[in-house]
Amino acid sequence: MAITAIDAILGPEQPSSQTDAAPSDDEALDAYSRAVTLVAERLAPSVGNLRVSRRVRGGRLLDGGGSSVVITSDGFMLTSAHVVARTDSSGRASFVDGREVEFEVVGADALSDLAVLRADARDLIAAELGDAERLRVGQLVVAIGNPHGFAGSVTAGVVSALGRSLPTRSGANVRFVDNVIQTDAALNPGNSGGALADGRGRVVGINTAVAGVGLGLAVPINTATRRIVAALMTEGRFRRAYVGIAGGPRPLPPRLARELAQKDGVEVVQVVEGSPAEHAGLRAEDLIVAIDGAPIKGVDELHRLMISDAIGRRLRVTLIREGRRREIELVPTELDG
Repeated sequence: MAITAIDAILGPEQPSSQTDAAPSDDEALDAYSRAVTLVAERLAPSVGNLRVSRRVRGGRLLDGGGSSVVITSDGFMLTSAHVVARTDSSGRASFVDGREVEFEVVGADALSDLAVLRADARDLIAAELGDAERLRVGQLVVAIGNPHGFAGSVTAGVVSALGRSLPTRSGANVRFVDNVIQTDAALNPGNSGGALADGRGRVVGINTAVAGVGLGLAVPINTATRRIVAALMTEGRFRRAYVGIAGGPRPLPPRLARELAQKDGVEVVQVVEGSPAEHAGLRAEDLIVAIDGAPIKGVDELHRLMISDAIGRRLRVTLIREGRRREIELVPTELDG
């Protein structure tokens, strides 16, 4: 059997059979590589490698680390709250240009897993913050951080899913970070607090957790988190409202579901003694369906309303008790810690 080379079929007159010069480095990069390279070049100078000393059980100090993102040229940086938890509120940050500066913790909010730091520098390169609300599933994202202390490491992937919820805890208080970004960009210990950027190099998330191989999670940069960051920069804390109930989702009876045009509400499981909920007359087994006219279909929606604006304000709570709709007034106080 005769074997004929494929290029012989093309013939000597075909352009592909000509001997061409080797492509330049720029030409050899495909669109994907160019996008990742541009993001890395733009954003890497704004990502810090953090070194902290963390107090552990028994009073011992252990060295730890993480990443941060410079958000203002005069030294404000954003990181994950758990990176600086149980530290002496200070540490050192190094950058790809070789600089190493000291920083202090300005404020931290464990319930959003965000913290603001202030570096002892006034000429840092600030990253541009984007808007995670504009992300789409399948979109390119680039993670930059310091996994296992390897500074300036870059990984790329796509937005695997949007709208995830991440449970966080501060003492006995539990909240959910909403609209968390899920990505398959490789994240490892030390990436926490680093940047998740879109294809234009805008920071759309702060890397916070690894849920498994190819399952990275990032706190989104959106209107809600910008409000938290602003409060941490100016006040050192983020205030939340407190009502004093434990609850869970519960389906509405069919008749009420039709009347209210919603399927679920939040059932009150427990009312804390002396809390605003007890003073308002809430009881176990009450079913909360709306607050100030806004439907409440789950605990996360209830949490979203418990912001500083609700502290000390009279809220109109619509609930179902013994099959009947009722309204009560509730005045939240400030959540402690």
